[in-house]
Amino acid sequence: MSYWLFYWPGLQGRGEFVRLALEEAGAPYRDVAREADGADAMTALLSGPGPHPPFAPPVLRDGDVLVAQTAAILLYLGPRHGLVGAGEAERIWTHQIQLTIADAVTEVHDTHHPVATGLYYEDQKPEAARRAEDVCRSRIPKFLGWFERVLAANPSGPDWLAGDRLSYADLSLFQLVAGLRYAFPKAAARALDATPHVAALHDRVSERPRIAAYLASDRRQPFNEQGIFRRYPELDFG
Repeated sequence: MSYWLFYWPGLQGRGEFVRLALEEAGAPYRDVAREADGADAMTALLSGPGPHPPFAPPVLRDGDVLVAQTAAILLYLGPRHGLVGAGEAERIWTHQIQLTIADAVTEVHDTHHPVATGLYYEDQKPEAARRAEDVCRSRIPKFLGWFERVLAANPSGPDWLAGDRLSYADLSLFQLVAGLRYAFPKAAARALDATPHVAALHDRVSERPRIAAYLASDRRQPFNEQGIFRRYPELDFG
């Protein structure tokens, strides 16, 4: 049986963190966003009946089970596909790292929508510039610096964030770094110069056979100015 993944068509967004886990696991899945009626199918799912309605995508369907929220989906998939350690302590630590990545993603998103998500970027440019300057000069270095500390302190070595093998948190950190390099190339380069373990992890993940094949395929949606990571040069405070 295949998983069904529901997300907005035409962008990577938070659904990409789930796609990377499914691709690395070699798990069969149906990416509903790539289908002609993908948006309608997702809207029907969000507005449908049931005792546990999802608030927003991504949503993963596994038979009769529906899981929303990126971190919750990865918490669900991790032990089923060897993308998290076997012990409870390592599982909850990996989940904590994932939630920190989610915090970073939210801050990046809010650089171009600092006032309201219902407004266009063009309606909030002065506020966006103020927010982006703080994110580029303070928050990106702080987040990446923490991930650097985590890698350096890993008793199993700095290759992975948790334990001695890749986890879904490593895949998500790869996506965060890739997104930062797209959206804020100058600020990301400066922060990554100071966090070599993080930069090396990004490269290590990109070279894994299934991930490399996915990145080279048309299943990988390009970054664009409709998603979380958007390239507005005026917001890149290097």
